Amino acid sequence: QVQLVESGGGLVQPGGSLRLSCAASGSIASINTMGWYRQAPGKQREWVAAHSTGGSTNYADSVKGRFTISRDNAKNTVYLQMNSLKPEDTAVYFCYIYIRLSTYWGRGTQVTVSS
Repeated sequence: QVQLVESGGGLVQPGGSLRLSCAASGSIASINTMGWYRQAPGKQREWVAAHSTGGSTNYADSVKGRFTISRDNAKNTVYLQMNSLKPEDTAVYFCYIYIRLSTYWGRGTQVTVSS
């Protein structure tokens, strides 16, 4: 089994920054992809960004240029640096890890962008 624990959410003003972290533990294969989804109230879950162990990164168009995903493979931890935050970034952010055709999820962390 794999467990994921997110941290770093909170309330921030528009234009501000937050950094999310997600630590994975358990049976983690050396080759995997970690990333983030988000879900705003009344909306479907939306993919945000992903980072493979090989180093490739991908972003949703809505966050490209503002968010940066990084990871520490030795710690099985992925980070999401969010800059220039907008009210529409308000959502619960979920970390995930994709290993051998299976996806595991964290419980989510709330990000609220409001003045």
